[in-house]
Amino acid sequence: MTIRTRFAPSPTGYLHVGGARTALFCWLQARKSGGVFVLRIEDTDLERSTPESVQAILDGMDWLGLDYDEGPVYQTQRFDRYAEVVQHLLDEDKAYHCYCPKERLEKLREAQMEQGIKPRYDGRCRAREDIPKGIKPVVRFRNPQSGSVVFEDLVRGHISISNEELDDLVIARPDGAPTYNFTVVVDD
Repeated sequence: MTIRTRFAPSPTGYLHVGGARTALFCWLQARKSGGVFVLRIEDTDLERSTPESVQAILDGMDWLGLDYDEGPVYQTQRFDRYAEVVQHLLDEDKAYHCYCPKERLEKLREAQMEQGIKPRYDGRCRAREDIPKGIKPVVRFRNPQSGSVVFEDLVRGHISISNEELDDLVIARPDGAPTYNFTVVVDD
């Protein structure tokens, strides 16, 4: 199996020390194992991402001698792929439309915080059949409500997380744009 590592900066400024460190570790792992080092530009934050920041990151990597085997891959050029995956999840009933207004979600969060409860979406739209008029929904991932997610981490070993701890995360905004935490999972 070929090892694939990736460095995926958000182009909102210069390549900082923490980013350079991450890039170096990923580059070293790929080179040591005869693998592939991928550069992915996580430019889904359209308000803050700039071409100047992309260039600054590329210049910084060049200055450090960190050459990449694939990329740069721009997430904004993959929006069709993300929309395809969102639709597949909706078709498989693994995602759903959520029509809850921000005000309701803010009040829910405040009430949970006051009660010392971990803030999370209450699932109001999980089984919703009526479609409110004039409201563009977000799309939420339908996490299983029982069981656990179990995996082996190279550093921490065996990890088990109860599905009750997980939330139905938003994977697409009302305008259809994918969220950061969704795009990185699709790409990885």
